[in-house]
Amino acid sequence: MKLYSTKNHDLSVDLETAVFNSLPADKGLYMPTILPQIDKILMENWDKKTLPEIAFDIAYTLLKDDISAEDLKAIVDEAANFEAPLYPLQDDTFVLELFHGPSLAFKDFGGRFMSRMMAHFLKKEQKEIQILVATSGDTGGAVALGFLNVPGIKVTILYPKGKVSLIQELQLTTNGNNIEAIAIDGTFDDCQALVKRAFHDEDLNAKLNLTSANSINISRLIPQMFYYANTYAKLKNDFEDLVFVTPSGNFGNIAAGMIAYKMGLPVKKFIAATNSNDIVPQYLESGVYNARPSVQTLANAMDVGDPSNFVRILDMFNNDIEKLKEMLSACAYNDEQIKEAILEVHKAKNYVVCPHTATGYLAVKDLKENTAVTEKTAYIILATAHPCKFPDVFEELGIKYEEPEQVAELYKKDKHQVEMNNSFEDFKAFLMK
Repeated sequence: MKLYSTKNHDLSVDLETAVFNSLPADKGLYMPTILPQIDKILMENWDKKTLPEIAFDIAYTLLKDDISAEDLKAIVDEAANFEAPLYPLQDDTFVLELFHGPSLAFKDFGGRFMSRMMAHFLKKEQKEIQILVATSGDTGGAVALGFLNVPGIKVTILYPKGKVSLIQELQLTTNGNNIEAIAIDGTFDDCQALVKRAFHDEDLNAKLNLTSANSINISRLIPQMFYYANTYAKLKNDFEDLVFVTPSGNFGNIAAGMIAYKMGLPVKKFIAATNSNDIVPQYLESGVYNARPSVQTLANAMDVGDPSNFVRILDMFNNDIEKLKEMLSACAYNDEQIKEAILEVHKAKNYVVCPHTATGYLAVKDLKENTAVTEKTAYIILATAHPCKFPDVFEELGIKYEEPEQVAELYKKDKHQVEMNNSFEDFKAFLMK
């Protein structure tokens, strides 16, 4: 697979280069030069296949020129070794539970796949790499567990101090070994800016083999296509049209779904559900992209004021906003609306949704109220994290949930983190030493 930069379509690099460089020198994002079409016969038989089997079909379609079928199958089988079940909220509305992996968030798919792909390439390179990752909540935990004790890789995770939940912080700071956590005095945008600047610093790159595990890295997006396809396989015999509703912060999750769509996955529409950081909803309404500092919300993993992966989405539609709007809608909800949605779902179904998933529920509710609904359409809300990651929210609402076993184990561990301001010079000095 060859990849270009969203800022230079004439650029051409191979997969290994894109994975380890993360960002092109021109500060664009890597995208595949060609998005091969998924074989329709394969898709017709997906209802008879498991999630890992469907995942392999997609991965092989994209990566068959880069990784052997045997090695790719091993990577997929290790990365996608947990389920992504559908919970029916209504006859036509489903919650896609993506929190059954080790870190209890959808990003386990990306983190585990990326770590195994990098390990595959490192076997022949025999070099060590330094991964830098910024997290607003869930990315860091998935990356930490995905890369823990992987030979040849050291991981440094930046997170905004005081702006992640206790569970999320424990997942970042209790690993040790090759995982280091830095609490930045600032927002997620500050963390992301430090990481991006590091990739373009000549001194750092001369000394360290830097790469990223954020969704700016193309190898994070590839495995996130798997569960879109698996959901299609489960629903294709009962519904003609699928509408995916994706809680969106940095827009990597929904970008992955749209790449799958461009490769031939039958999707009627994508809905991006956001919190008060409503940059993309405002852009689709006004045509003006107005990045701004993020604000803190209950749905903290979506507290992003300049979503990086939206560039990829625009690129797929040749920066034509009208064409994009045919496939993508976006909406935003504040904290009070999110809390009301959590209570509403719990009262109606005795089912607990996290604050991010609640934005998806509200989007479906609004969509049904404002458009004609047919029996042929299924609405799929992507549940991006387990409710246990937001204990303060549910304590306030008086809602109880079943806590997974791994959470109880986290409370027994000691936290180890470095605290730092948002100065790049300080961050650079820390990495250089």
